[in-house]
Amino acid sequence: MNEYSRIILEQYCSTHRKRKLARLVRLSYDMAADVTDTDALYLANLIDQTEDEEMRAALKDLDDYLFGW
Repeated sequence: MNEYSRIILEQYCSTHRKRKLARLVRLSYDMAADVTDTDALYLANLIDQTEDEEMRAALKDLDDYLFGW
């Protein structure tokens, strides 16, 4: 996963109370991350709702990294 995307997401999580997203960002540091279908749905919904293009790109990068199998 792109480090710049992680930085954007970590900064966002520190200013907004997005615990589930913060957990997914932490899991992106672990190659053997234990993610669920519920996590995938949450992230897909968040991508759809996000209007900021930089944030959307970072979320898509996270999605590709965690669920791009």
